[in-house]
Amino acid sequence: MLSLIPVKNALALTPNGVKWQEMLLPHFGHWLNTFKMLPSGSKISLFLLAWVIFWLPIALPLGKKLHWQPFQPLSVAQKLPLLVPLYLIVPLLAWFTLMVEGTSLSDYGLSWRSQLLVSLILGIVMGVSGLGIIFALESRLGWLKWHPENLISLGKVALPILGLGLWIGFTEEFVFRGIFQTILEQDYEKWLAAIIASSIFALVHLLWERKETIPQLPGLWMMGMVLVLARIVDEGSLGLAWGLHAGWVWGLSCLDAAQMISYKDEKIEWIIGINKQPLAGVMGILCLLGTGLILWQWPLL
Repeated sequence: MLSLIPVKNALALTPNGVKWQEMLLPHFGHWLNTFKMLPSGSKISLFLLAWVIFWLPIALPLGKKLHWQPFQPLSVAQKLPLLVPLYLIVPLLAWFTLMVEGTSLSDYGLSWRSQLLVSLILGIVMGVSGLGIIFALESRLGWLKWHPENLISLGKVALPILGLGLWIGFTEEFVFRGIFQTILEQDYEKWLAAIIASSIFALVHLLWERKETIPQLPGLWMMGMVLVLARIVDEGSLGLAWGLHAGWVWGLSCLDAAQMISYKDEKIEWIIGINKQPLAGVMGILCLLGTGLILWQWPLL
């Protein structure tokens, strides 16, 4: 019987007798060093570009099947299938970022300890409570009507939407308040980095649609800033920011899916939210400002 070892060794050699690993590793290390020396803005641009490049081969045929028109309003049935592959790519990009930067998950706010869970739960409670106060105030002022007859529907969707909110919140916080914020701080002061990261966070939402997103851009930017503050308050951990983000997604999505509220006067949409989007209205901004004020007075600051 012929031994496979010589064949294996032969496959590992170039025509000159040099191992492929010995030839490629120096070049690979050179490219890693080149990436590491890039300005932070270039690193983030490459991250976003790679994100889109990996996603498009999946999104284009899927979008065609779902009859998706880029920059046109999306239904939930269209958006979720497109969102899933986009977010599933993040672990791959995160692994490459860790390799290039020579960092660990804890450098980006993920340290798997009990305090992360405590902060996560606290953030969810704060996020949902803030929404509750805003909607209670709107109800008190006679701007919206509650539909308690839909409580059964709310009970059915609450748990699945919580899981979705946790996943969306985790992914977006890890990318924008974790990776992007940390990388930008290599070249900029913390708050300037926060302004840039929050701007990117707001603008990427234009990928899905413009009509509903443009009025939300100031609110999305402010949301990003509040979530950066949450990470600072939580001593660099993403737990509190993750919880707030998940709580807001959970609360708003549950009310919408169960049709728990309806607005009485569409003429004041600039207050309650243009196109029924809270971040595009005064009340949504007040919710963010209130949350930010609480965080600003946090004992750890």
